[in-house]
Amino acid sequence: MDQTDYQRIEKEEEVFYSEDQQQLGMTISEVALETSCSPDNINKTTISIGHHVFLRRLAKATLLLFGGIAVLSLILHNSNSTFRFLPTSSFYRSGSPSTENYCSWVLDRVLRNASMEDGTVILTTLNEAWAEPNSMFDIFLESFRIGNGTQRLLNHLVIICMDQKAYARCLALNFHCYHPDTKGVNYTSEAVFLTNTYLEMMWARIDLFASILEMGYNFVFTDTDIMWLRDPFQHFYSEADFQIACDQFYGNSYDVNNRPNGGFNFVKSNNRTIQFYKFWYTSREAYPGKHDQDVLNMIKGDPFITNIGLKMRFLDTAYFGGFCEPSRDLNRVCTMHANCCIGLENKVHDLRILLDDWKKYMSLLPNMTASPPSSWSVPQACRASFNHLPKNKTPGLGNR
Repeated sequence: MDQTDYQRIEKEEEVFYSEDQQQLGMTISEVALETSCSPDNINKTTISIGHHVFLRRLAKATLLLFGGIAVLSLILHNSNSTFRFLPTSSFYRSGSPSTENYCSWVLDRVLRNASMEDGTVILTTLNEAWAEPNSMFDIFLESFRIGNGTQRLLNHLVIICMDQKAYARCLALNFHCYHPDTKGVNYTSEAVFLTNTYLEMMWARIDLFASILEMGYNFVFTDTDIMWLRDPFQHFYSEADFQIACDQFYGNSYDVNNRPNGGFNFVKSNNRTIQFYKFWYTSREAYPGKHDQDVLNMIKGDPFITNIGLKMRFLDTAYFGGFCEPSRDLNRVCTMHANCCIGLENKVHDLRILLDDWKKYMSLLPNMTASPPSSWSVPQACRASFNHLPKNKTPGLGNR
């Protein structure tokens, strides 16, 4: 398929979503099922779009037929061929595009709509377990809304939905949503730390991020259990290609001995970062059973990274903190991560307390005295959860 074909598809999709779904009474869940980026659903989308476009144009043509019956009768009388209404969808006409091409086109369209002027987007991943109402996703969104200068950043948030229900919730909330082809893997339930499903999900996103960099987009990736309390962009290093939050920060942003946390990073699209992400993804084969963060910790000093000239920096926990190493000064904190924590319920419990702490702090700002503001009341449940983790599973701290 060429660019012209994709442009025709785009126009027909816009009409399909604005007219046909309303007329046919499709629910958000049905829309999500019809439009997900998987081999089976691509075929469904092809048939669905072609079918609805056909019906719409047939209805319009029928009205024209009744309105100009005399002219049409003359045309039909003098015509030797049979009058036919054919589907005009370029999906239907040209056949289904390959899964890879279609998914890339859909992803690019979502990213383009969400991107800042410099081509930067904010990415997070979501599955059904974390998308439940009044659970992690809602807490994540609340942090943007009550943060200092963060609500506008929601306009640039792209939610990568790992299953149909997460995708349906995302669409219902009117965000920029993308549902990739998960190749038949079920990511619906909570992915327990270091299980096979968890590892597959972590590596799938590294692979996807490499593709996004190849498409020319910069991105901030944020886990959904990270609270955005201030705009972080002014605290990023302007010259860095890849900068990442830490579980433990030892005072020097260049020091590879810092313990990186894969749940929050800012990456610029260039040849160096594309090569780096491919190297990172391929390195999983050398460390079977390890998640992306553990592997990053093992390869961060590899000569390959020096050879490609990647400029890597580690972010100070004074601004980008977490339960492993909290940001102590509420006057400086940008993000807080429920890392060093196992279990969705424990994270939700403590993050609700954290947001209450932040609200109290924000309420004091107009009448702030010289005394420093109080710090966090957490971790609570998270501290207990991490202490019960088996010793052989403690090396990978954050992201969890």
